[in-house]
Amino acid sequence: MEIKYFRLIKTIAEEGSIANSSDKLFLTQSALSHQLKDLEDQLGFKVFLRTRNKWVLTEEGKELNKFGCEILNSLKKGFDTIKRIRKGSIGNIKVSTECYSFYQGFPIFIQKMGLLYPEINLELILEATHQPISKLLSNDIDIAIVTSKPENNLLSSMEVFEDEIYAIMHKENVLGDLEFLNASDFAKVHLIIHSFPLETVSVYEHYLKPNKIVPSKISAIPLTEVALEMIGANFGILCMPKWALKSFKLPEELIYKKVGKSGLKRKHFLVIRSADEPKKYIQDFISNFSDEFSIV
Repeated sequence: MEIKYFRLIKTIAEEGSIANSSDKLFLTQSALSHQLKDLEDQLGFKVFLRTRNKWVLTEEGKELNKFGCEILNSLKKGFDTIKRIRKGSIGNIKVSTECYSFYQGFPIFIQKMGLLYPEINLELILEATHQPISKLLSNDIDIAIVTSKPENNLLSSMEVFEDEIYAIMHKENVLGDLEFLNASDFAKVHLIIHSFPLETVSVYEHYLKPNKIVPSKISAIPLTEVALEMIGANFGILCMPKWALKSFKLPEELIYKKVGKSGLKRKHFLVIRSADEPKKYIQDFISNFSDEFSIV
């Protein structure tokens, strides 16, 4: 039985006649009469007793109307719940990371999110790079992506993926014949990074600094395209994860070398304010981010 019939019965019962129900249902009296006749033909019983002044529900009609009202009320509650859920899906999310290289993977993800969740406005806050946790605590951003889990009761962290940093160089580089690079090998190289300070550069902070090694020359090149051109011309080496270079067409002359015998691996954590955790649009971001980057 179609929903329109339940609305028809409920409205006639409340208004007392088809004539009074016409405006409520935005249909002519003739159309409503045809609908009611079709319904009674399907059911095999009269829903209303017609009188000159008032239409009265039959015993069967009363039960049908009671049942119909329960269905209509249930539908209304369901749609009201959906509206609240959809309202909770609307929001602005400002994101930053501790490292410029991570932004290489973001544009495609933002594009996908825009298609799936047009109500969520995603914004990359580049000026918060290198200090995302402090910016998160000051409400300047909403989500931080870092490689060290912060210890703060106001924040909620989740590990989303692990990657590996490789040294990228020209095949004719003096280190090109090595199976992997030891920390001491970096003492004589020209290391190209995205930006200072060095403490925000993973290969330095997690590998060179603990071994008390500083490269002989360090250049900050914010644009990965330019950095790769320098590497292609055999001017130094660049240390990045492979996934961050997927969108670039790399020259055939470039090769990857492990950093350390076991490789330089790092974990990535997505950090939010604990107070924002119940927000649906934040959860939508987290769920999709985890799906997108868990296969890195």
